[in-house]
Amino acid sequence: MNDLPIIIILFPLISALLSLPLSKINKHLGRNVVAISIFAAFVCSVKLLAEVIHDGAIRYTFGGYKAPYGIEFYIDSIGAIIVLIILLLGFITVLYTMNFEVTNERKVIGGAYALIGLLIVGMCGMTLTGDVFNLYVFLEITSLSGYCLIALGGSRGIVASFRYLLVGTVAATMYLLGVGILYASTGTLNMTDMRSILDSQDYTVQMTVSMCLFIGAFGIKMPMFPFHGWQPSAYAHAEPGSRPLIVGIMGKIPALAMFRYLYIIYGTDFKYFNLFLTIIGVLSCIGIIYGSIRAMAQEDIRKIFAYSSIAQIGYITLGFSIGNSYALAGAFLHLIGHVFMKSGLFFSSAAIRYRFGNFELSSFGRIYKKMPITSALIVLASLSMIGIPPTVGFFSKWYIALGAVQNHQFVYLAVLVLSSLLNAIYFFKLIEKIFINKPTELNDRREGEVSELPISMLIAIVTCFVAIIAIGILNVSVIDVIMMTVKGVGI
Repeated sequence: MNDLPIIIILFPLISALLSLPLSKINKHLGRNVVAISIFAAFVCSVKLLAEVIHDGAIRYTFGGYKAPYGIEFYIDSIGAIIVLIILLLGFITVLYTMNFEVTNERKVIGGAYALIGLLIVGMCGMTLTGDVFNLYVFLEITSLSGYCLIALGGSRGIVASFRYLLVGTVAATMYLLGVGILYASTGTLNMTDMRSILDSQDYTVQMTVSMCLFIGAFGIKMPMFPFHGWQPSAYAHAEPGSRPLIVGIMGKIPALAMFRYLYIIYGTDFKYFNLFLTIIGVLSCIGIIYGSIRAMAQEDIRKIFAYSSIAQIGYITLGFSIGNSYALAGAFLHLIGHVFMKSGLFFSSAAIRYRFGNFELSSFGRIYKKMPITSALIVLASLSMIGIPPTVGFFSKWYIALGAVQNHQFVYLAVLVLSSLLNAIYFFKLIEKIFINKPTELNDRREGEVSELPISMLIAIVTCFVAIIAIGILNVSVIDVIMMTVKGVGI
């Protein structure tokens, strides 16, 4: 089907727009339509990925107008995988969020699911677009939806959302200024067309200034050290049902955008290309160590996972900075795996809060007896974060390490090893609390229930568990698909 890329956008978009009016008819009608639409888009994304693997990258032009006049979607193998993951995670998040509806107000329920739908639209659009201005449009849709979902987390969520709004506005402004500089120089907004024009003439000054702006913009949105200040409180206090979607995937799409600017639009022939890679590499190393150390000092499980995310984003950008095909493939494998690792951890922490009303690490003594499936996911995701085989986290770090060795960048290799040791400290502390420490008195809200959680929550938890193992075991096949895009673009 030639129209699959736009169908993937239209399904969640239309359902998001209908969610509020449908919720006035029936409290859960809007929610159900959003869930069905996201699942339908997910099915389309599976077919889209199959077509990309079989036929190569797809260009979808709107209205038949070719670049530089028309708007274009460009779907390569990495983009197709990420869109599939966005929609899968979005669907299980909608199922999961059903259990956190704390009000009977129809406009609140309908509005919340509309925001989830719009968040998915924005992220899919950022991934699919081949136009730098439309990337900005979808970035703003993503950001505005994220601000509102974080604000739904309560009074502390509102404060965190406002801080993110202020910083995010700066990021959006920086991005738009960078696009303006490139457009004034090249006269085009199409990524492929822009690359050919930049290659044909000397735009070193414009490219240098705009790249500084792009690094700042995407660094804030990921977030990458030292642009991370908004992140811990926003991740910790977002609305609990949608938090795994925000934490798991929202920060990964700007990382993909950074890769496209570095390697697709600018290219390795850019005069200061290696200088920018070095800057990103240094910031990544600092962020990896900083995030790991700060996570070690936390007692609130949400803050542990939030600071850990700063370190994990560092692995992705470190792979970009190393720049050869091994490291780039490892970076994207880590991006894919981290979606399920971190979303799984936040699904689990919210499940514990759902059942016991507690996020404090000191209260988790032998909680595995009452929540074995949830505890199993926490252990598996933690081991993957550390980098224990056969989980995906081991293989992604392995490919990044191979890339560092190939480039003789042994400092980066040392940072990878050190960070894994630091990860082991705070994640094994978490595992110790779950399995060894004495149990504490907790108010069990599901005492006497047959299952530890409602089935809609268990679906999300089991999905993440299976994905972490499956992607790890099938890492060679996943890397082969990723290599369709990264082979030949690296240094």
